[in-house]
Amino acid sequence: MNPTDPAPEPPANAEPAAPPVRRCGLVAIVGRPNVGKSTLLNALVGQKISITSRKAQTTRHRITGIRTVEDGQGGGTQYVFVDTPGFQMRHGSALNRSLNRAVLGAIDGVDLVLFVVEAGNFNLQDAKVLSLLKPEVPALLVANKLDRVHRRAEIAPWLKGMQERHPFVEFVPMSAKSARDVQRLLTLCARHLPEQPWWYEADELTDRSERFLAGEVVREKLFRLTGDELPYTSTVTVERFDEEKSRAHGRMLRIAASIVVERESHKAMVIGQQGERLKRIGTEARQELERLMGGKVHLELWVKVRSGWADDEARVRSFGYE
Repeated sequence: MNPTDPAPEPPANAEPAAPPVRRCGLVAIVGRPNVGKSTLLNALVGQKISITSRKAQTTRHRITGIRTVEDGQGGGTQYVFVDTPGFQMRHGSALNRSLNRAVLGAIDGVDLVLFVVEAGNFNLQDAKVLSLLKPEVPALLVANKLDRVHRRAEIAPWLKGMQERHPFVEFVPMSAKSARDVQRLLTLCARHLPEQPWWYEADELTDRSERFLAGEVVREKLFRLTGDELPYTSTVTVERFDEEKSRAHGRMLRIAASIVVERESHKAMVIGQQGERLKRIGTEARQELERLMGGKVHLELWVKVRSGWADDEARVRSFGYE
């Protein structure tokens, strides 16, 4: 065939190729504190987006994580996951009211809800969060931490009891640490997302800025290295986030952040003997930020006392809470 010849006409009875199908939707991850929501989000996205620690109330913001699974034909599914703070039932502070507003805001207007509980457990806090779900929005019961259940035979009657509490569209006993379980959950989620164009580029992972993520990483190390000694009301604010070009490292980030506590005794606790604890917090945060952001990081940390900030609505907003 001569290259200048026109392309042959398709057969008259040939069916036109089906257009690629793209699905996209909002998926809220909700549950009481410490059921593994942030760990699940990171597993679903395939990269760390939300900080984790054993301290309750670690997550304080709506964190959006994006996972795009392409089918090789121009279609596929884009999941826009929203990790939420654990719903607060006790402390009626301005901070906790802000956290609860974040939960309620995340549930509103989503296409799907992942209601996360610990497999085999259901308590009053779980019931409170469950009562917030709207019956018209499909919800999956994610029975997380299945790897910690020793008597698997007890899960079946527990799941039956959960079915009576809410009309869940799927029941997913799983461990967020299992890649196979995470892939199964993604497949189940896709069935409930609408056909529509993707909202983000295929390689985007979150709508949060690097500046925001820097503060979250410092806060994670703070909580992990102080354990239960430090009240959960401590927070972190990023004062400076500057980027420079670097021949040696590609990019250079200069970050200054303040750890905000409520008492002088808490400040001493964070700094530690001869400054060792603060130094370790800074070192671990810097190392993780360098991996996360692909460059050299210079991190300066300060500790400030702001008494009663968690009960002050204006100050809570000034620290970036909704």
